[in-house]
Amino acid sequence: MRAVLSALLLTGAAVALGSCATMSEEQCLAGDWVGQGFSDGAAGYAMSRLGEHAEACAKHGVIPDDTAYRAGWSDGVLRYCTVANGFRVGAEGGGYAGVCPAGVERDFLIAYEDGRAIHLAEQAVNEARSRVDSNGYRLEELDDKIDAKQRELRAEGLTEEERDTIRNRIRELRREREDTEREWRRAQRELDDAEERARDVRWRMESRYR
Repeated sequence: MRAVLSALLLTGAAVALGSCATMSEEQCLAGDWVGQGFSDGAAGYAMSRLGEHAEACAKHGVIPDDTAYRAGWSDGVLRYCTVANGFRVGAEGGGYAGVCPAGVERDFLIAYEDGRAIHLAEQAVNEARSRVDSNGYRLEELDDKIDAKQRELRAEGLTEEERDTIRNRIRELRREREDTEREWRRAQRELDDAEERARDVRWRMESRYR
């Protein structure tokens, strides 16, 4: 399972974890490397996080205690690599940096993928809702444009050629509105389907971890 998922999960982890700020000057000077290692392990950071801390603390003349950090990190990872946490991380769309020991990783990844199924289903709902909203906004814009052109058509002093031009534009806007309304209805059906699937996925997955 790890071989199949590693590329996806490590990429997600780089985005979800790699962008976080590293240690402050106060943390570097405090020198609690066991505690820092535990905190990083419990958050799912890879051991390579120590290298980032070393770079940050070098600015303050502090060298990390590698042994202490590794000891804390190993304990922290065990807190991270639980079935419940794997499900939570997946459901929240978090990444996985391949940190779990072989003895617990399989169960963690199964739960992670179950949680991720919920995340993907809800992501599909959000995307469908965005399409509904986008088409809805466009319908409002087209209605406003049609109303404006109809007012323009009622103005006095227009030549027949000018009125024909306005009428042609109104017809164009109405055709676009018909197309947009069809797209809106299609998007609404897709949203209804996505919401139903998301409810089903959440019910099935959450029932496994109650």
